[in-house]
Amino acid sequence: MRRASAVVVTAGAVLAAGAFAAPAQAATVKAPTIVAKGGFVMNNGTGKTLFTKAADTRRSTGSTTKIMTARVVLGQKNLNLDSKVTVQKAYSDYIVDNDWASSARLIVGDKVTVRQLLYGLMLPSGCDAAYALADKFGSGSTRDARVKSFIGQMNTTAKSLGLKNTHFDSFDGIGHGANYSTPRDLTKLASSAMKYSTFRTVVKTKSTKQKVTTKSGGYRYMEWNNTNNLLGSYSGTIGVKTGSGPEAKYCLVFAATRGTKTVIGTVLTSSSVADRTADAKKLMDYGFKQ
Repeated sequence: MRRASAVVVTAGAVLAAGAFAAPAQAATVKAPTIVAKGGFVMNNGTGKTLFTKAADTRRSTGSTTKIMTARVVLGQKNLNLDSKVTVQKAYSDYIVDNDWASSARLIVGDKVTVRQLLYGLMLPSGCDAAYALADKFGSGSTRDARVKSFIGQMNTTAKSLGLKNTHFDSFDGIGHGANYSTPRDLTKLASSAMKYSTFRTVVKTKSTKQKVTTKSGGYRYMEWNNTNNLLGSYSGTIGVKTGSGPEAKYCLVFAATRGTKTVIGTVLTSSSVADRTADAKKLMDYGFKQ
């Protein structure tokens, strides 16, 4: 009888332990399923990884490449954001010659500041603005040499940031077979870029109206809207950059802050604008629960 009662007590203890364990199990948050072929999310404050899906698989990046374009510009020594650049015909011709080139609609002969070019680069994803910045901050006696130099700076910066699976062969993401990165690398790149106050200000801007000087010495206003539709649709969104292309499909590097926590991440090769947005929202929701 004593043995039997002991068994009963032991079973009761097991049941009691199970009852106490259940809430902890219920608190476990299930990782989301995303459409994108690759994804990565981390805590931007601690660097802790919160989600991975093929996070180190190299993929085409589309216009998320422009994060590096901006990062290289902002990393220049003695940078004057108010210095002016004259828009060249080559920049607008580039838009015409490339079917997938998105445009900031820069007008030949206008004088725009470096700061304004960063808005034109990151909001409407202007490939003409990217070209202008590469031409301005590359070195060499010809435009081709300056562009090559600037792309070299992009790759040097990637190495300095420890982005082992990243390489650029273009200033805007319209690559030539060797423009790639990974969800993990792009997230680390974006985290680095977000350390610059100008970058943070630009990428959280939903729309802007910029006064630029015309060729004749007058002025006009350029209006740009951000292609990142997380701004205004997901609470706490602070950036970062959309991307698309025939090989890249639909990409998004995203970041949001709630309270004292910032999550930052990337989805690559999603199937549509709607899907990349939904993927990002799922991953941020998940990240904030960790």
